[in-house]
Amino acid sequence: MTDRIKSAKRLVIKIGSVLLVDPDTGTLNRAWLEGIAEDIAALRKRGQEVIVVSSGAIALGRNDLGLTAKVLRLEESQAAAAAGQVRLAHAYQEVLGAQGLKVAQVLLTLDDTEQRRRYLNARSTINTLLKLGAVPVINENDTVATAEIRFGDNDRLSARVAEMVSADCLVLLSDIDGLFKTDPLNDADAEFVSEVTQITSEIEAMASAANFGSGGMVTKLAAARIALGAGCHMAIANGHPMRPLKAIEDGARCTWFVSTATPRSARKKWIAGALTPHGEITVDAGAVDALAAGKSLLPAGVTAIKGTFERGDAVTIVGPDGKALGRGLIAYGASDAELIKGHKSRETEALLGYRGRDEIIHRDDLILN
Repeated sequence: MTDRIKSAKRLVIKIGSVLLVDPDTGTLNRAWLEGIAEDIAALRKRGQEVIVVSSGAIALGRNDLGLTAKVLRLEESQAAAAAGQVRLAHAYQEVLGAQGLKVAQVLLTLDDTEQRRRYLNARSTINTLLKLGAVPVINENDTVATAEIRFGDNDRLSARVAEMVSADCLVLLSDIDGLFKTDPLNDADAEFVSEVTQITSEIEAMASAANFGSGGMVTKLAAARIALGAGCHMAIANGHPMRPLKAIEDGARCTWFVSTATPRSARKKWIAGALTPHGEITVDAGAVDALAAGKSLLPAGVTAIKGTFERGDAVTIVGPDGKALGRGLIAYGASDAELIKGHKSRETEALLGYRGRDEIIHRDDLILN
């Protein structure tokens, strides 16, 4: 189990506010943050890609703004987030910069992970940051999110991010060791659950019975359901050690939710079965061979466009004989796809007036029959 972090190519680490911010003083736990920065640097040195989903902005900002009420109004929480995000981003920049790492802040709302075009934009931005060697630090955009479009907790946000970027490991760092069959705060003999391979009604009952800690076990179980569906392993671990990821690798107790799929296979299954095609793309013989070899579909290989669709919609891919080859998520709307079909990728900027993606459908976004 301890090898799941070491073997992951792309990890998402969720950091709870209880770890980052002293609840009594509202100040940043700087020493702890420096420790997690060392962990992240160690992962990056091994060639692993790391994304951080961080809480803490509201907790930091409310102290700066003198908001002392136990429960804040929505507008007060948004104001606290606006103040706290500045401090939080600066802190990550300092501690990760000291490890020689580049940092980028990404703010998301629930809509960004559910509306197809915004989802693709966010996915593309995060993937580009990773390619450039940066560590994306993500939080919910509390300053603009209303009650209707909020996640409400960063457990589920981190799982949606893991799903979005096809991560193979998600680690939720909080103030609990993992899942227990009963609430360990009330039962000294509560039995610890080290591994879960399927979320059953029995597991759900455990989560309800042990609903303590930051965010609650129920929200962590909801995150696990999302992660497993995306082919991503997930761990719930106590983040209080100064080097919490190293502690897990060294055998510290945590609960692993183990997926039987891979991120790639889960995404392919989603494209194949969960999405309704909105159009049809006909390709030439050369494109058929390229797709069969595992390559992306380029505009030069497209001979015809049919249907009305937007960027990010699913479309059916058809060969020159009229037979369906598969389906994929298209990177251009129908009108733009019509303009660039049959052209080299380097010509798309002149044709469209902007520089889009080289591929009309990326290989990660298509499935063949």
